[in-house]
Amino acid sequence: MHVSSFARLLLVAVSLGLDVFAVCIGVGVRGASSAAKVRIGAAFAGAEVSMTVIGAGLGRVVGVLLGDAAAYVGFAALIGVGAYMIVETIRESEGTMDLSHGWGLFIAALSISLDSLGIGFSIVYIGVPFVLSLIVIGTVSVCASSAGLLFGRMLGRRAEESAGVVAGVLLVATGALFALLHAAHLG
Repeated sequence: MHVSSFARLLLVAVSLGLDVFAVCIGVGVRGASSAAKVRIGAAFAGAEVSMTVIGAGLGRVVGVLLGDAAAYVGFAALIGVGAYMIVETIRESEGTMDLSHGWGLFIAALSISLDSLGIGFSIVYIGVPFVLSLIVIGTVSVCASSAGLLFGRMLGRRAEESAGVVAGVLLVATGALFALLHAAHLG
């Protein structure tokens, strides 16, 4: 294994971790218990690794058909979750989507892992053993979750009254930015 191969893997893992980081900022703004943080980190890392395995299993043929579209579906889901959070906060509804457990966590994990499906199609060609690739992707995802929850909580203390709107705006902006960077072949 060459150093350049590992550097490419790390770049891919960090790129995948950016949407995990963004979603966790949104969750962190609203606050999360220690148990929720562990649950979120495990769910997001598990989703990233699982989708990478599924993508690798489906192979190159499906990658040509769905690879690029999978990333855009993920970005759209991220924007959708953010928009939902904004609307529910403005309505001051008791039924806001909680991304720390249940369907909210499942939808968030799915939305952040769709890009991993596309990565899975080509990860075996990076030049790093597949199992090592999965370990690095999972580790970076857990680190991104922890950092996002911490950063979001610090931000949330300063914006407690409008935390839901701030979280939603962050998710929408991040999803839109990722889609634009992806379309420009920069991310």
